[in-house]
Amino acid sequence: MNLHHLELFYYVAKNGGIMEAVRHMPYGIQQPAVSAQIIQLEADLGAKLFQRRPFKLTAPGEELFAFIEPFFGQVETVGERIRGGVTKLVRMGAPAPVLRDHLPAIMPQVRQQFPGLRLMLREASQSQAETLLNRQEIDFAVTVLEGKPGAGITAEPLIELPLVLLVPTATRWRSAEDIFQQDQLADSLISLAPHESMVRRFQEYLTQRRLAWATSLEVSSLDLVDVYVAGGFGVGLSCQLPGARRPTGLRVLPLADIAPLRIGALWRERLTPVNEAVLAAFKSRAAQVLTPA
Repeated sequence: MNLHHLELFYYVAKNGGIMEAVRHMPYGIQQPAVSAQIIQLEADLGAKLFQRRPFKLTAPGEELFAFIEPFFGQVETVGERIRGGVTKLVRMGAPAPVLRDHLPAIMPQVRQQFPGLRLMLREASQSQAETLLNRQEIDFAVTVLEGKPGAGITAEPLIELPLVLLVPTATRWRSAEDIFQQDQLADSLISLAPHESMVRRFQEYLTQRRLAWATSLEVSSLDLVDVYVAGGFGVGLSCQLPGARRPTGLRVLPLADIAPLRIGALWRERLTPVNEAVLAAFKSRAAQVLTPA
């Protein structure tokens, strides 16, 4: 068997199709070239390795993938160890706000310890992060912890963020209960997308109280929730960040009956020194958030 053909099949099987493999391979190659070489591999083996639509490995394909996955799955990590003695690659999963707002702030101190640091980042919720960890596609994750992690995965809480409602200071409301006691929740609700953990928790709470309040204005970040509430567009669902500077003209109403968001780290087995440094940096950032200057 041609070793390069096996590598291409590894990426196809891991990513669930030829198009997906082309997007995730570490070097450039066109889809027709991958298809042609996979066909040649199947011809050499005299067996069909997967169904194209919908994608599914055949029994021979599953056997071959199980054989080659331990090798190709560890090539990058082994290469990093050989190059530097200690791997300087961080393969991390996290929700977009963590990757956008927090990781850039902690990376300078990690780079001081590990010059030449390389990053491979994947956007992921807890369930997605656990899948990536089990498939050895990432080594470390920071995400909202929504339940007990699966077998073999370690979880370490970093910070808890209470949920709140935001209203303009000009309104008569002094507590969330003032809003819930209305005959009808007619004000526009401003929040993140429905799949976000805080939105799901809030909607579950409303259901328990037999209340209905659907999101009227969906935004992509908590900063935008602040902006639109301050602009008079409605009531915002957010979380309380200690020391956060919100726009003037906003009142924060705690949602004490809803469990806070728990942000934590996930990993399998033992962390490498560079990932230990990333975890320590996140712990330091969480401590700074909790005790702002």
